[in-house]
Amino acid sequence: MSRADMDRLLAEAIGPERRAFRIAGLLAAAATISAVLLLGLSGWFITGAALAGLAGVLAAQGFNYLVPSALIRLLAIIRTTARYGERLCGHRGALLALAAVRARLFDRILSERDVRAVSAGDAVTRLVQDIGALEDRLIRRPALPAALAGAAIGLVLAWLASPWASLVLLALLVGLVLWAHLATPHLLASAATDMAAALARLKAGMVDYAAASPEILAYDLAPAIGRSLAVETAELDSARRRFARGEAIIDAGLVLGGGIAMGAMLILSHASLPLTVLAVLAAAGAIEALSGYVRGVSRSALVAAALSRLEGMAGQPSALVRKATASMAPARSIAFDRDGLHVRIVAGERLGISGKSGSGKTSLLETLAGIRPAGEHCGIALDDQLLASLPSEDVRAAFALSPQDAQLLSGTIRDNLRVARPGLSDERLWAALEVACLAVDIRAMPHGLDQWVGDGGARLSGGQRKRLSIARALLAGRPWLLLDEPSEGLDMATEARLAGHLDAWLRETGTGVVVVSHRPTFLSLVGKGRTINLKDRR
Repeated sequence: MSRADMDRLLAEAIGPERRAFRIAGLLAAAATISAVLLLGLSGWFITGAALAGLAGVLAAQGFNYLVPSALIRLLAIIRTTARYGERLCGHRGALLALAAVRARLFDRILSERDVRAVSAGDAVTRLVQDIGALEDRLIRRPALPAALAGAAIGLVLAWLASPWASLVLLALLVGLVLWAHLATPHLLASAATDMAAALARLKAGMVDYAAASPEILAYDLAPAIGRSLAVETAELDSARRRFARGEAIIDAGLVLGGGIAMGAMLILSHASLPLTVLAVLAAAGAIEALSGYVRGVSRSALVAAALSRLEGMAGQPSALVRKATASMAPARSIAFDRDGLHVRIVAGERLGISGKSGSGKTSLLETLAGIRPAGEHCGIALDDQLLASLPSEDVRAAFALSPQDAQLLSGTIRDNLRVARPGLSDERLWAALEVACLAVDIRAMPHGLDQWVGDGGARLSGGQRKRLSIARALLAGRPWLLLDEPSEGLDMATEARLAGHLDAWLRETGTGVVVVSHRPTFLSLVGKGRTINLKDRR
């Protein structure tokens, strides 16, 4: 999609933090003014005190050192306080804005017609690396007011030495800004694009390889993958070296400009030696204040590369925005008309699905849940409207799925449950765990709801992961519950208790359910005559 889509998304995320960024800009300007004044005044004070000492005892005794030294201390305090406040406000605003951007882009991924089209590695790369690159852009927002403030105070102090010195400093400041803007596209743009692409490929590959680590070890593929990663790493290192060289060239221009500015102050000054030293150091401070802005211009190449990768998700419609509208009209009926099958169930009713492996049971549930795109001939209707004609977010708002292979966050039990719906209390979480026959297990864990489940739920057993997935689906509060092999990994006693708890919960809430299972216990949950058998379609 267009850059305008991404810019609009960024503007929406930054909007609530504009006040923090304004405060950070004002504090950055105050810190820069204090720094330039402190540098210039220190030079004037040291030079003046040295000349007074050389002039004799009477001149030294007549020299007022109390006021300048007090001003120096005051400016040092102002600079330190303002810099701390600028960093605090600026970083807080940037981190909160980026958190909002991540949430919105994650929502865009969920709004994809086919969620499976976005790989885990690519999603992680975009949500972590590419959005992380935007952090530099947001954190350096106060650099512009700081550079303007530093230039202004530097020009005023240079004017005290000579108007011509002030004009030369102005020309140098403008020239350095132009140098940064002109050099960045030529020296950094290509390297930044290559660096972002190589790093993205490397991270995406690592995420995918980590997910397949058991197979990699089993088939002894580690050496081949290591060689492949070495090639990607070499390309990344090459791009990083080119980018570092480009940045060094731009910074060299800044250093050269600072030296020229200081030399110009010495040559063009018509004032006394203390004022000349003040102008020299003030010019150096003004150039130094510009360095933050120049670095931001240089880093804009990395930001542009990240934005170009994020644009693909920025244009997708927001499911969160339209979720409220979708939930206003809950699905009242589901109709299946496919493969000679004609079934219709209404809200609160139950349906069981059985069949051999490969007959399409899981695919059917994924289509209902909106994970798999519904083709024009899928034969499934929601409230008498074909699933293919409905927006994906409307379909997903009707169903809560507990899949056969439950995916868990690398967080706590509480984190995984609260993914279902924001604002859930611990009381609601425990109630869902009771229904899922998992509350006893969680209470026995050292940290209860705060127990860390590991990467993808690795610290839980298969049965515990399955029941945690069921509890999460219950908490979603959707009109229909979809259960794919809900008793997988459970012993017969736990399976019977889970079926009984779910039966009571379905009666209490009036939720409809579609169950895929090959176990009689759960097929009996839907009652006689409510189970369909899909034909083997392999």
